[in-house]
Amino acid sequence: MTTNQQAYDAARAIIPGGVNSPVRGFGSVGGTPAAMVKAAGPYLTDLEDNTYVDLVGSWGPMLLGHNHPAVVDAVHKAVDAGLSFGTSTPGESQLAELIADIMPVERVRFVSTGTEATMTAIRLARGATGRNLIIKFAGCYHGHSDGLLAAAGSGLATHALPDSAGVPEAITSQTLVLPYNDEEAVKQAFEAYPDQIAGIITESAPANMGVVPPKPGFNRFLREITTANDAVFIMDEVLTGFRATKTGGWGLEHADWAPDLFTFGKVIGGGLPVASVAGTAAVMDQLAPLGPVYQAGTLSGNPIAMAAGYATLTNATDDAYATIAQRSTQLQSMVADALKAEGVNHSIQSAGSLFSIAFGTADHGVTNYEDTQAQEAFRYGLFFHAMLDGGVYLAPSVFEAWFISAAHDDAAMNKIADALPAAAKAAAAATA
Repeated sequence: MTTNQQAYDAARAIIPGGVNSPVRGFGSVGGTPAAMVKAAGPYLTDLEDNTYVDLVGSWGPMLLGHNHPAVVDAVHKAVDAGLSFGTSTPGESQLAELIADIMPVERVRFVSTGTEATMTAIRLARGATGRNLIIKFAGCYHGHSDGLLAAAGSGLATHALPDSAGVPEAITSQTLVLPYNDEEAVKQAFEAYPDQIAGIITESAPANMGVVPPKPGFNRFLREITTANDAVFIMDEVLTGFRATKTGGWGLEHADWAPDLFTFGKVIGGGLPVASVAGTAAVMDQLAPLGPVYQAGTLSGNPIAMAAGYATLTNATDDAYATIAQRSTQLQSMVADALKAEGVNHSIQSAGSLFSIAFGTADHGVTNYEDTQAQEAFRYGLFFHAMLDGGVYLAPSVFEAWFISAAHDDAAMNKIADALPAAAKAAAAATA
């Protein structure tokens, strides 16, 4: 039998770092990544035939659990009809219409990745306004396009610096990186650059620096200030869309307003590579072939992916969302109780069914990137491996959300409960 270590060694010999997305490499927790070969319901199985309760869910898409029968059946039927046509298909408009039935959007354009979606949204904002500057918030992740891999400059309302090798400073200088949840910083940016800011992009509820809920009214404020300054408001729901709630992070607001653009991903593909940019007709119709903003993708709207996404959303019933919400609340309580029993200082940060742990933050919680970076992250590696040893697969980074599905039944929850005491002890024993 091939072991996980052998699989990892083979991968590292041909794939940079042995992974096709960096966090899979266990860099922040150490050890050898498990090579998964099978999934069903709430479970993953690795090469060594170890089975784990999965709390990653392919980083969000597996809302209904792995290998949901309706989704698998839809994919099989789509495969039988052909893998890809390079033409328009009925499935594209069907999924787009379903998205528009759930969310306040008038137009939807499909792409293959969240990075493509946010890149397209930024281009649309600039094309629609004729301006160049974009505001983003420190700690919010919007994919790996050059202009969004930006780190904060030396002060408020200053031009950003590259956050990765290979990113030209001339590109990131068109991005202003501000502290999250800081209304005053946003006001200062618009004052410093009048008639130069094309738009603001933000996660509806950040979940890539751990989960960091927006302060009450913060997203509404962003809508109001962009409207007042004729700028485009982009709400990134690639991760939270149809996940945090049925109507995503936006739905947590009980909002009587909407952004100009949303970006969606993860859930709308049901596990296949699908994302989209969606929003008002006024902005979206700037896209080619109607307008001057160019975007294209050979495999965009792939018929198999459309089938998987449509089957996922049509089977994401109110009962399914109620189960996910209940199980998330249950899991948060289980984690908090286990950590409290061992005296581990922590807070649970949540947005709808999404949540994360922030160690050492019981007194103040987490409201921005500075807070999340200051937590006792060193505790997570031992916590993670104790959970893994107990048959529970978590994200291999403390800065990621926990994902639960409608398939997590009592047996899965009991297995998590059995693993938590040892993991809490390990977190308590960890040293910097």
